[in-house]
Amino acid sequence: MAEQTGKQTVDVNEDDTDRIKWRFQDRKPEEYANPELNPYLKLHREMGFPVIVAEDAPSHKGTWATAFEGRAAPLHVEIGPGNGFYLAGMAQRRPEVNWLGIEIRFKRVVLCAKKIKSAGVSNARICRYDAWFLTDLFGRGEIGGLHTNHPDPWKKARHAKHRLMGEQFVAWAADALARGAHWRIKTDCSENIQRVIDASASLPFEVVGRSNDVAREGPPWGVDDDVVTNYQTKFNKKSQPIYALELKRV
Repeated sequence: MAEQTGKQTVDVNEDDTDRIKWRFQDRKPEEYANPELNPYLKLHREMGFPVIVAEDAPSHKGTWATAFEGRAAPLHVEIGPGNGFYLAGMAQRRPEVNWLGIEIRFKRVVLCAKKIKSAGVSNARICRYDAWFLTDLFGRGEIGGLHTNHPDPWKKARHAKHRLMGEQFVAWAADALARGAHWRIKTDCSENIQRVIDASASLPFEVVGRSNDVAREGPPWGVDDDVVTNYQTKFNKKSQPIYALELKRV
């Protein structure tokens, strides 16, 4: 039969429960016509620590400490960590936290994994998964902190359906974040900030702070608990603002 996931249609057998259990259906290298065209497709699977491949990720739902050798600690999640500079840096800065990055692109998973290894931290993992299907991975109130840095704004109206910073994602965050947990956002697009504020108005969130220029005002959570991302550095060099927002799940 064909299983429709919202992103792609995958042919599966009726008894292939591993392929129909989760909304996001990843494909293994042998399922691609030319897997050699993208060397990171295989490489991210061969790396082992700190990579969590897509088909293994849902098994940690509700028990994410198992992905950290049983280490019980607050779970902080970064959506779209890119090359891992922020994720690895925060893992160094906050060793009492388990840090998990969610990234869909094969190359970025590999780059992030290498950054984590170079940082010499054991409290960070990078998971290949689609950010549109996070209910596969996290139960209600399971996340102790959420971080989204420079999500794609998809500025054109016809691309609005691709924007992560919208009602669907904000509603998911309200469900997945524990009471008292904070959500930190940095972006070069002020519209992203306003969309989150508008979408969170009827949800159990309160705005802790907002910055219209992180380089001049600092982030709402303070410079001592922050890592400047590579993307942020590029905008600083051009004297262009990075906006920031901090929400608290109440």
